[in-house]
Amino acid sequence: MSTSVPVTIHSLNSSAQPLLVRRAAVLGAGTMGSRIAAHLANVGIPTLLLDLVPEGAHHKNKLALLALENLVKSKPAALYDAAFAGRITPGNFDDDLPKLRECDWVIEAVAENLSIKHTLLERVVPHLAPGAILTTNTSGLPIAQIAAKLPEALRSRFFGTHFFNPPRYMQLLEIIPLAETDAQVLSRFAAFADRLLGKQVVLANDTPNFIANRIGVTVMFTAAALMMEQGLTIEEADALTGQAIGWPRTGTFRLADMVGIDVLAQVAWNYPAGAAGGGFLNLLAEIVKRGWLGDKTRQGFYKKARGADGKEERFVLDLKTLEYRPLSKAAIPSVEMAKNAATLKERLRILLGNDPAKDKAAAFLWPMLATLWNFSAERIGEAAHDAPSVDRAMRAGFNWEMGPFEMWDAVGVRASVERMKAMQLPVSAAVEQLLDSGNENWYAPDGPHCFNPSTSAWDLIPRQPGHARVADYRRGRRPVGSCIVKSNAGASLVDIGDHIACIDLHSLKNAIGGDVVSLVTSVLRPESDCVRDFAGFVLSGDREHFSVGANLMQLLLAAQEGDWDEVNGAIRGFQQMTQAIKFCPRPVVVAPFGMTLGGGAEMCLHAARRQPFAETYIGLVEAGVGLIPGGGGTKEMLLRAVDAAATVSGADPRGQNPGPARLAQSPEMGNALKKALETIAMAKVSTSAVEARGMGLFSAADGITYNRERLLLDAKAEVQSMVERGYTAPVPRTEIPAPGLAALATMEIGVFLMGEAGYASEHDQKVARWAAYILAGGRVTAGSLVSEQYLLDLEREAFLSLCGERKTLERIAFTLKTGKPLRN
Repeated sequence: MSTSVPVTIHSLNSSAQPLLVRRAAVLGAGTMGSRIAAHLANVGIPTLLLDLVPEGAHHKNKLALLALENLVKSKPAALYDAAFAGRITPGNFDDDLPKLRECDWVIEAVAENLSIKHTLLERVVPHLAPGAILTTNTSGLPIAQIAAKLPEALRSRFFGTHFFNPPRYMQLLEIIPLAETDAQVLSRFAAFADRLLGKQVVLANDTPNFIANRIGVTVMFTAAALMMEQGLTIEEADALTGQAIGWPRTGTFRLADMVGIDVLAQVAWNYPAGAAGGGFLNLLAEIVKRGWLGDKTRQGFYKKARGADGKEERFVLDLKTLEYRPLSKAAIPSVEMAKNAATLKERLRILLGNDPAKDKAAAFLWPMLATLWNFSAERIGEAAHDAPSVDRAMRAGFNWEMGPFEMWDAVGVRASVERMKAMQLPVSAAVEQLLDSGNENWYAPDGPHCFNPSTSAWDLIPRQPGHARVADYRRGRRPVGSCIVKSNAGASLVDIGDHIACIDLHSLKNAIGGDVVSLVTSVLRPESDCVRDFAGFVLSGDREHFSVGANLMQLLLAAQEGDWDEVNGAIRGFQQMTQAIKFCPRPVVVAPFGMTLGGGAEMCLHAARRQPFAETYIGLVEAGVGLIPGGGGTKEMLLRAVDAAATVSGADPRGQNPGPARLAQSPEMGNALKKALETIAMAKVSTSAVEARGMGLFSAADGITYNRERLLLDAKAEVQSMVERGYTAPVPRTEIPAPGLAALATMEIGVFLMGEAGYASEHDQKVARWAAYILAGGRVTAGSLVSEQYLLDLEREAFLSLCGERKTLERIAFTLKTGKPLRN
């Protein structure tokens, strides 16, 4: 095992009060610095963004201003809302360093060059406020060397903060203290980063490239070396290092393009000579020399270019010739077979169970994973304090489904070590120590403990207050006595304590089928024992996405067979479920995250409150498969339009002052309906929870959680708050002023013009006209009072009609096959 690196701080005080950051400054407006500034703006922190004054520039703030322009246009979006760019003030190092005195946190994020960092920090120090925190963002430079010239009085408030790119989306924040860093300052900053920045904070030692990059880049170089040694293509290497083993679909080389090949090379150069692998490092240097830096230069290992027909095509780099060739799909039979496995544990055992002499996947994965496992074990006590820190760093920093030690446990530690020895692969002394002590796993199967080879002891894994997943309650670990109340294949009701229960969605891809509909409806109906036994409910889950929508396969089969009674029953059942959510006598808070599409969005629309994760991508996307939102979604968009128009005009949406007819025909109603129709007909999906508010899918009263690990308990706290305030369920509305025929005509003209402009196909227009029909309240006189049930009946009429359309069935079949929408 590697020699332990002595550090003063091994753990953080989880009960520390978060640091108060009223204003921040980011020094360096490059890709990383500007995106850190953007994320600070996302969470409401006014931020100063400073950079050099370019020689000969007409505007001294040119670099910061250009960075702001790029932030607004960036894809994926760096800002939750483009308007948040207004929270960032551009400036320069020559004129604006005195403004640092107004900042509680100053983060240096200039080029990865010690001399540049030293020079800037010397200029910065005189302008810092007495209690300000100063940190450096680096992907691997030694923090002690960066701090070498700082005054002693400042060193207690200085440490490394390693953000991962892009900072908005990557959850990991490695914190690297100096020996002199104040432990309380560090803990307070970590609490701030956890709660407000939404980061998974991992304490790292001051070793080259820290934890995640140290391991991740080692594995990338190992994969590259094996690819070259075994004669694999880039496409095959990416298939073997992607979703097949629980890593992102980007694999190794697509990820390198996203991160930046120059950044990857810089990290590699931080390694001791030869440690990163000479052959591939030389290749990297040549690629960087040619300026092929990945996505930022539109070519790296992959390249997009226009073909002879003008269509964009993808190309891949041939590493032997350094020329691009057309992309081809990797064809590895065992990888295709493993896709059928329900869990990562099963996939790994399929892929590693084959004979490496006969199977391309096993021949590649055994030496690669052996390197990962051995190298990770050797980092305990050196780069990281323990195995859980390594696992959290790799999950949050590289988006792995399992960390190295979790993956090793899933494969079977003893069996894998025996196989490694049989293949004459190295075996770490750390794992030999684990097995010699009579243990079979890194993690204790019966409690929150992990084996630490540095101490030969089982360490208690500390729980972060405010963090929880439904799985914690399923296991009955927190609190004691919590359990599954009822369950089926698609959903479960789990007691999460304090008389609150969570409806946990866990079907494949969280598609909403009959099992989910049945459980949700049975739990939330007024006469349910669950309503009697619990004070309120959270509706959420632990998967990557909240829900991809209704189970289209079930719908397609019934429609193809012409079983319209079954289709009608399914729609009615879905509507009954969403009505149960809305009118449950107990408050129901939906806590969505990730993709929240179609029926998942309709669940949200009917809740008493929503508590979304900031990275929630929600939309009523049914038009993409030739349908309208038929589970009450279109009805809810009309109700929101009515209420929004009434708020702006000062009218009463329930029939008084100035009356339903005038409200229904008001300009405010017209604007609200136009927005609702665009949301439905164009199948718009928000790029954040903040944007979803502007789309009318979330309200200003709905809270937003920035840290995914806090989502469940934040939603639970909202339920408890509603109970304490005395929750009263709404009653079905029966006097909704219908916009009527005039509004329908206006919306249909808009649909026609969309078609004329080429934005909507003939079938798109048909779907949009049905949506307009429901939003108008049918073909009725403006101001006619209609009920929610009437609108639900209109939805069902439209949905059934569209299910009978050939083009709708073609769209559904295409989406099920490819995961993409069909424009026909």
